[in-house]
Amino acid sequence: MSQDGFLSVRSIAGAYGATRVLEDINLEIARGEFVALLGSSGCGKTTLLRTIAGFISPTAGSISVAGKDVTRLPPDKRGMALVFQSYALWPHMTVAQNIGYGLKLRGMPRAEIGARVSAMETLLGLDGLGARKPAALSGGQRQRVALGRALAIDPEILLLDEPLSNLDARIRLTVRHELRALQKRLGITAIHVTHDREEAMVMADRIVILDAGRIAQQGAPEEVYNRPTSAFVAAFMGAENVLSLSGAPRGENFVIAAGPANAPGTVPLMGRRLVAGAVEARFRPEAAQLFSAATPVVGPGITFLGEVTAVSYPGGHWRHSVRLAAHEIMADASRAFEPGEAVQVHVAPEALFLFSSPDQTPAPAISRSATGKVHA
Repeated sequence: MSQDGFLSVRSIAGAYGATRVLEDINLEIARGEFVALLGSSGCGKTTLLRTIAGFISPTAGSISVAGKDVTRLPPDKRGMALVFQSYALWPHMTVAQNIGYGLKLRGMPRAEIGARVSAMETLLGLDGLGARKPAALSGGQRQRVALGRALAIDPEILLLDEPLSNLDARIRLTVRHELRALQKRLGITAIHVTHDREEAMVMADRIVILDAGRIAQQGAPEEVYNRPTSAFVAAFMGAENVLSLSGAPRGENFVIAAGPANAPGTVPLMGRRLVAGAVEARFRPEAAQLFSAATPVVGPGITFLGEVTAVSYPGGHWRHSVRLAAHEIMADASRAFEPGEAVQVHVAPEALFLFSSPDQTPAPAISRSATGKVHA
């Protein structure tokens, strides 16, 4: 990680009383980068955002912007603007007055405030709405007003605290693309807190996943999605199917022993640091391929044997619940398999995420017979 980022968060820790909320957070964010802080409720992402903003004082560590230490500066001296989840608009003020509120506090002349507010209204598609009050606006329009108020003061860093969570699904899709396009157009540095995986994927240059106050993984969206470094990250990024397998590394591959619901298989290690013994296997429903029990399955990866217990149509594909020995997983297919039907579930190596189990037991030694078959 670079040590000369535009925004540097170094060894930040935080607590509410005796409860530790943040632990040794280190981030280097480049100028103009859009970073999403992603995680479930209580993971510390909003606390981290508010610590960066200056509303919460860290118990350890430092924050700097363009080489200047801002750790102890008040929020209005950091060159940042925060857009709240609840919009936080003044209900008695018009759209124009809300957008210009920060400029008025800074003592800017009225004519300049009017020009800046007009520019923000045009930029955000709010032309003709300047005289309306928040109660007369839609949710998407209110969020644009809140964004306009933040951008009007020309901040170096824009902080977004789940700003789209109060919008309905259809409008949320539109606003998030508008927000991303606007951020790129202005070249502003943005940090966006969200619990929505898809939102982070489509908006951010880099995703930072938090778990219990620590950074679990960070990287480009495609990196975090396709190469999770832990079972937690894999599950959070949608690989919720989980099974216990057993195997051992050999050369550049990991050889999986036959189990109650799986045939033996081999997958490339692809840099994964696995040891012999039990492994936790995770994969996404859409990554699985379903075949009837009688269809020969060829190709690298792992094949599970099971029975369909339920089928539904969420749109675009059929989703199946499949019982594999003592476990049930979800698998998608372009056609519906009947409940009770015996099936094979094949997962390709690149879609199968393997992690050594903390409580693993040594796996049987894996060898090859003279016929080339794998024996456990």
